[in-house]
Amino acid sequence: MVQGGKKRENRFNRIERVRAEKRAKTAAKFKERMERRKLEKKNPELKKKRQAENVPMTIDNTRAYDPSMVTIPSGLHPKSAIPAEFAARSKPTTSTKGANAADSSEPSGSKVPQDQDPAPPAAPAEFMDPEHAADIANDPFAAYFDPDSERDPSEPPKVLITTSPHATAPTWAFCDELVGVFPGAQFFKRRKRGFRCNAPPLGTVAGWAVKRGYSSLIVVNEDHHKPNAVTIVHLPSGPTAYFKLTSVELTKEIFGHARASPHYPELVLNNFVTRLGHTVGRMFQTLFPPMPEFEGRQVVTLHNQRDFLFFRRHRYMFKSTDRTALQEIGPRFTLKLRSLKTGLPSNNPLGAPMKPLELAKEDEEPEQQYAHIAEERANAEDEDNSGGEDEEAEKLVKEEKTEAKSDGKKEARKGEEFAWAWNPRMDFKKRNFYL
Repeated sequence: MVQGGKKRENRFNRIERVRAEKRAKTAAKFKERMERRKLEKKNPELKKKRQAENVPMTIDNTRAYDPSMVTIPSGLHPKSAIPAEFAARSKPTTSTKGANAADSSEPSGSKVPQDQDPAPPAAPAEFMDPEHAADIANDPFAAYFDPDSERDPSEPPKVLITTSPHATAPTWAFCDELVGVFPGAQFFKRRKRGFRCNAPPLGTVAGWAVKRGYSSLIVVNEDHHKPNAVTIVHLPSGPTAYFKLTSVELTKEIFGHARASPHYPELVLNNFVTRLGHTVGRMFQTLFPPMPEFEGRQVVTLHNQRDFLFFRRHRYMFKSTDRTALQEIGPRFTLKLRSLKTGLPSNNPLGAPMKPLELAKEDEEPEQQYAHIAEERANAEDEDNSGGEDEEAEKLVKEEKTEAKSDGKKEARKGEEFAWAWNPRMDFKKRNFYL
């Protein structure tokens, strides 16, 4: 072919050939898809079989196995090793005596056919390890779930909600939303008197709440005029959970939101499968009354995905016997567990208290009143006279001082025992999740 008085080069021929091949592949895929759709329309079982086989591998459905898992996570990939590990945990162990007796009962010349790779037994949907069951039965929340307790299940637990010192309007608005979420919640503002150092520590606030019959304490922290963290304390003896708070949207910011009613909501905890996850889930259960009011059709959902807790509140409605609809009420936010302490927050988390001020007596001489200044002058004169001869002794003195400081900090933090704490190194392995 001649174009513009010149022969067409091979480059144009290659481009047209590649385009034609792509068009042919696209047409073949479209034809195959249409034929498969016709067959699946006649036989719906073919579509279910295809969808069951073609499961994409994601970080969620290929998570690593954790020995502290209490239940099998939902939505796992067919190639995941977690069901096999659960089957091995729940498999009954046979005694060696019984095995030896079975071997001796058979003749010596006979051979029993054995499969090289026997299929693992089906794992139960939920397998509770005896150790995990004992921990759950004796955890700090056991009294709340005790059916023999004298507490009225229709009464909501008393929850005290407050903020960090010097909070601003956005944090107060978020706390007002939390008061509407938890039926028995009350909000108290922290006073602004004095500097931040004069504000009562968190341990004092927890003790104040215990004396007044509160069962839980929620403290919303603020940074740069935005709520950024939530501390939940189970009273009267702990534990204390610290969460990072992100993606906060109030009710008025959600388009087409529903209006909340004073009915007690239902609580849905999704995908809390480990021992730590059960502890966190039971802590959130203690914030809601055990007996919800189904007339309000309100449901609060805490969905755990990759250790991120997504909080949502909806109202459900029944359109027919087979169809339902959801309307979000709000608010919505995301939590990420950072630490879990066994007891209540310490009153002095940053160090020992300052020594009281000592006033000099009138009868003492100036050298006795200011003994520390005289010691400093004497030390300076000794250093000038020695001329820095003993450097090793100075290093030893500095090391002793640093060790004394570190020991003092450890003693001040004796009451803080971490049951679990997040570490940046935990995020390096993307398939390890802890809730």
